Amino acid sequence: MPACLGCGAPLTRTWVDLGVQPLANSNIVPGADAGPEKTYPLHARVCDVCLLVQVESVVPPDEIFNDDYAYFSSFSDSWLAHCRAYSEAMTERLRLGPDSRVVEIASNDGYLLQYFAAAGIPVLGVEPSANTARAAIAKGIPTDISFFGRATAERLVGEGHAADLIAAKNVLAHVPDINDFVAGVAMLLKPEGVFTVEFPHLLRTIEGVQFDTIYHEHFTYLSLLAVETVFARADLRVFEVEEHATHGGSLRVFACRAGATHAEGPGVARVRAAEVAAQLDRPEGYAGFDERCRAVRAGLLAFLETARAEGRSVAGYGAAAKGNTLLNYCGADATTLDFIADRSPAKQGRLAPGSHIPIVAPEAIFERRPDYVLILPWNLRREVTGQLAAIRDWGGRFVTAIPALAVD
Repeated sequence: MPACLGCGAPLTRTWVDLGVQPLANSNIVPGADAGPEKTYPLHARVCDVCLLVQVESVVPPDEIFNDDYAYFSSFSDSWLAHCRAYSEAMTERLRLGPDSRVVEIASNDGYLLQYFAAAGIPVLGVEPSANTARAAIAKGIPTDISFFGRATAERLVGEGHAADLIAAKNVLAHVPDINDFVAGVAMLLKPEGVFTVEFPHLLRTIEGVQFDTIYHEHFTYLSLLAVETVFARADLRVFEVEEHATHGGSLRVFACRAGATHAEGPGVARVRAAEVAAQLDRPEGYAGFDERCRAVRAGLLAFLETARAEGRSVAGYGAAAKGNTLLNYCGADATTLDFIADRSPAKQGRLAPGSHIPIVAPEAIFERRPDYVLILPWNLRREVTGQLAAIRDWGGRFVTAIPALAVD
């Protein structure tokens, strides 16, 4: 019986079972002799005790976040705009300046810290994937190449890196030992320091049937109620919550040491109340999600089968992890989608994991003129349709599968 990553209780309640899948960001080099593709169960459960939603099978972190890790944050214009706005808001709110320090955990290619550094604020990134860390260092962003936890935090404090602001954007879900990670945050914060963490809001995931955000590098799926329980173990207190549209609906949680003076803002009670109204404060509130996911799969498969029967071509756009979860859950392959276009050079020329669909540069869409473009990172739909608007010149149409099939 698997045990809860948060409290250790037995996990007996299924949230959704997505079958056996490869690692969602492990794109394949064509012709490389790497042996059989590794796959793992992708079965999400909810803890009846602390209500932490999590994947059952934990993959060793170094099999995911290694020198071949393919996710570079800087390839999304809308995400960069979100991060610039965050840096400006935090600088003003916390009165950050040359004597402050901002630390970002999972700093990737320096996409966020570059804005603080440009304002003259000392920064440090902590990033376990050497290839993305090197990209940050090349931009002039000091980066410690390591996994973050209590031991790393203790070393960084000893090196003089105690933080006025610790930022963690969409990383808390990536942590296999969530208690160790949060304890490290508490250690690295200055007495009045602020920790902000962003994550897709479980409430929005459920409402929007966003099961494609489930993949092996996301160990947990977070509500405010569950996060407050985890933070309390490390004597951290949530004092404000903001709701954002990123990733289909996210929370930005502000936390501090339990004894800090930050007053509680209205967002905490508002989001708590929304989660209680949706019954996320009890195990029964998580029922029925698996069935809704199967309905989304059936809708996409019906569309793809009809397109093939009519002789129409379908290409994918965005070789994102969420897209790979969707495609593998549906059993898609290169006979289903001709190719997947992606802006990242690190992904181009490879094959998508599991489905083995070729990943190419976006120019291929205009060269090959597919009848349909399936937008896999549906959260970037507006950005993608703007970039690819010219497909309408030959009658091309855009498709998204979540929360239900939509053809535009």
